Amino acid sequence: MLYELATLSLRLWSVSKALPGIETYTTKPGTPGRLLGCWETEIGEIVTRLLVLRGFDSAEELAEERRRVLGSSDPFGIGEHLTGIQLETYEPFPFLPDVTPGQYGSVYEFRTYQLAIGGLAPTIAGWQEAVPERTAMYPLTVAMYGLDGAPRITHIWPFPDLNARAAIRKESYDRGIWPPRNGPENIQRATSTIALPTAISPLH
Repeated sequence: MLYELATLSLRLWSVSKALPGIETYTTKPGTPGRLLGCWETEIGEIVTRLLVLRGFDSAEELAEERRRVLGSSDPFGIGEHLTGIQLETYEPFPFLPDVTPGQYGSVYEFRTYQLAIGGLAPTIAGWQEAVPERTAMYPLTVAMYGLDGAPRITHIWPFPDLNARAAIRKESYDRGIWPPRNGPENIQRATSTIALPTAISPLH
């Protein structure tokens, strides 16, 4: 499974208008890939943005869809509302299961770490050790590494709410579960975004 994370920048007050178009575009029979999640960013840079996660069974399927999006004057069926688009390709950490849609939380955190050169392999090894105990506390949606752009990983975590997020993170630190071995020393730059599932999101 490969994943595409699309960041869609929209005109102000246009999310409710854009969502039906995105749902139709991504779920129409015969469309490559599968819609897994769609979130509106809530905390971070004050812009109107949607994060759209899709899964693809093969590199060929993803490439076919990427060409369709890049060649379209109406990408995601919302061209009239778009002010910008960023498309990123990821492969999941090899020990993780495929993303499974379902109800997991009212808020999601997207964390992206730009890695030091050569930092991916030790980072994945550390995560493989730490993830079972950490996910026993609360599930992980996905951890994945970029196949384009700067060396980086992105991980997506659901939480019941922001208070639960703070409590879970504190407990994982206090118990020594987190951060994973080889993690912090391989991070060159880190960003975090809080996003809320939209009405069309299979992950919610």
